[in-house]
Amino acid sequence: MDPTDVAWDLAVAGPAGARQAVLLLPGGLNSARSYAEVMAEPALAGVRLLAATLPGHCGTAPPEDFTVGTLARHTARLAEERSVDVVVGFSMGATVAAEMVATGAFTGPTVLLGISMSPADEPAFFRALCRLGDVLGPLPSAALLKLMGPASKGMRVPPERRAELLRDLRRNEPRAVRRILRGYLDHLGTHERPAVRLCAAGVPVWVVHAEKGDGGLTADERRTLDACPHATVVTVPGSSFFLPNEEPGRIADVLVEALAVAGAGPR
Repeated sequence: MDPTDVAWDLAVAGPAGARQAVLLLPGGLNSARSYAEVMAEPALAGVRLLAATLPGHCGTAPPEDFTVGTLARHTARLAEERSVDVVVGFSMGATVAAEMVATGAFTGPTVLLGISMSPADEPAFFRALCRLGDVLGPLPSAALLKLMGPASKGMRVPPERRAELLRDLRRNEPRAVRRILRGYLDHLGTHERPAVRLCAAGVPVWVVHAEKGDGGLTADERRTLDACPHATVVTVPGSSFFLPNEEPGRIADVLVEALAVAGAGPR
């Protein structure tokens, strides 16, 4: 595969001639179709919505490496080609979106759902599982994929939708999963103060977390973002591990705010 060429797996909604467009990046190991609930929100009916499976996820062709920096460069190129106004990312997709912002590869309003900025934002068991791959190869990743079925039983979606999401998840190959998780965890430890780095980019960002369930921010990260003039921290009441599927209306509301900011600035 040519390093500059990605065969994107896309899900598209909204009018082709819409005035504004949004790029939606799923969480790790999830497909573009994981944004179906958000894409069906009436508040976004007039917006062109492009959801893109991250390269190498859900059985798609792998990139030249699985570093977050590489994924961010490919995704920024897609955002430029499709002239998107706003980028949204969930979980690992949010980490990729934040890297696009921090490096200046994307300068439009950006919505970060359930983002982890540092290793401390991720559960200890997840960090341990990622590191076990260095010793046990793809076995921990295979175990993680099996655990996702029971872990998703509390997801607030109809049973048939949950089954659809799990089918996409199981398209991931354990050897690829090992590389994906290792690249992600390595990135989380790269920058000493990632929230300061994100704020310094000067880009309007919305950082959205549930009260419980989807990870969180360290106290220092939250203080930094609360004080950042370009950042809006949004806390969704209650518990949610799957914000795009369980809270699509609240996410659509945040997106409408981001699109209004994008519309007020130069295209």
